[in-house]
Amino acid sequence: MSRMDSSSSSRRRPWSPEIDNPNSSQDDASLYLPHQPKSLAGIAIRSFCLGIALTLGLVATLTIYFYTSSPLWRLPFFLAALSLFHFLEFWTTAAYNTRAAEVSSFLLTSNWPAYAIAHSFATLECLLTHLLWPNARWAPFGLGPALTLAGWALVVLGQAVRSVAMIHAGRSFNHLVQYRRQSGHVLVTTGIYGVLRHPSYFGFYWWALGTQMVMGNVVSFVGYAVVLWRFFSSRIHYEEELLVAFFGDEYVNYRRRVRTLIPFVP
Repeated sequence: MSRMDSSSSSRRRPWSPEIDNPNSSQDDASLYLPHQPKSLAGIAIRSFCLGIALTLGLVATLTIYFYTSSPLWRLPFFLAALSLFHFLEFWTTAAYNTRAAEVSSFLLTSNWPAYAIAHSFATLECLLTHLLWPNARWAPFGLGPALTLAGWALVVLGQAVRSVAMIHAGRSFNHLVQYRRQSGHVLVTTGIYGVLRHPSYFGFYWWALGTQMVMGNVVSFVGYAVVLWRFFSSRIHYEEELLVAFFGDEYVNYRRRVRTLIPFVP
């Protein structure tokens, strides 16, 4: 969960097993070997591949958009957006919650295979729609360009909010639900958390819907909206039961005061 913050997080320093845990042994180095949770080789190859995908996606998007009349610039846009998202998931974790950074922090196989199926379907829908009906109006009343711009805005806003939330929570942010309150942790209600109760979820929800608006995917937009709403509403409900147990009335009052801004999730 991303709702707890250490009281000492304002004075961060580079972490090493020897500094934070004087009893650690040289065996900790095995975690950084290939095929291990913190494999440096695994981190390097994923960063390298994401960098290539991001570059190819950006170059292809700009080339197709400015030098052709094809609507298929939307496909490399999606590749670029996904590549940047997954890179930032690891980078923000590594920079602001170093001890938690692992190969899995890229979230490349998160909720597998449903995650991959959803993105593959979105890609296929965009490809077939614009190949078979290149001149079709996917939005009524000529609102296509406006909805595309709105989608771009949601992608930028969603990514920015999620990254800022991870940075602000720092060492307290975790991609996994935490079942125990750690000593020295306090409820974070400042910064982005003073505006949104679950900013990382808000960010991903609207980022994902924004990508489908840019791509002109009607079916995938509806599918993403329904599936993500069900996932986040259920997860927020479960997390908040734990947070109330951790913080009592402090969290109850915070929840009453600050909204999620995810539809139908108060």
